[in-house]
Amino acid sequence: MQWTGAEHMQNSRLLEIGVGLFVLAGLLALLILALKVSNISAFQQTNGYDVIAKFQNIGGLKVSAPVTLAGVQVGRVADISVDQQTFEARVVLSISDKYANLPQDTSASIYTAGLLGQQYIGLQPGGMMETLQPGDQLMLTQSAIVLEQLIGQFLYNKAAGASTGDKAGGQER
Repeated sequence: MQWTGAEHMQNSRLLEIGVGLFVLAGLLALLILALKVSNISAFQQTNGYDVIAKFQNIGGLKVSAPVTLAGVQVGRVADISVDQQTFEARVVLSISDKYANLPQDTSASIYTAGLLGQQYIGLQPGGMMETLQPGDQLMLTQSAIVLEQLIGQFLYNKAAGASTGDKAGGQER
């Protein structure tokens, strides 16, 4: 069967439109994947209340990092700044309204997801009957464990132990 020039152009045009739509769908899928991976919650605005936690060291904690309770995400880090009086990191946690019954003595710790993963805040509820109110400050916090500091301490202790071991070994002779 022979195609005429008009039929060939029409089929070619339909093919181009189909390929264009396919490429557009692929780009849209990549955009959605990038937003999911980067934890951007532009499409997930939820109502909640803010509480404040102060830490000596937050490590690599970032705004929009997850806030979890028993492994379940209950909020996000809304803001990070430095307290000008105490020079501690002041972290604002935005907790979902579904979890408005957290005890006032709830504690917060900074953890790392995996060995080199993203940092997040884990909450541990206390036993008080009074609940956290918007703007309250968490009294019990545990700062991030900075891997570089641990390695430095380990190496320093090894070097100090080796130098004492050398002196002890030299005195025995």
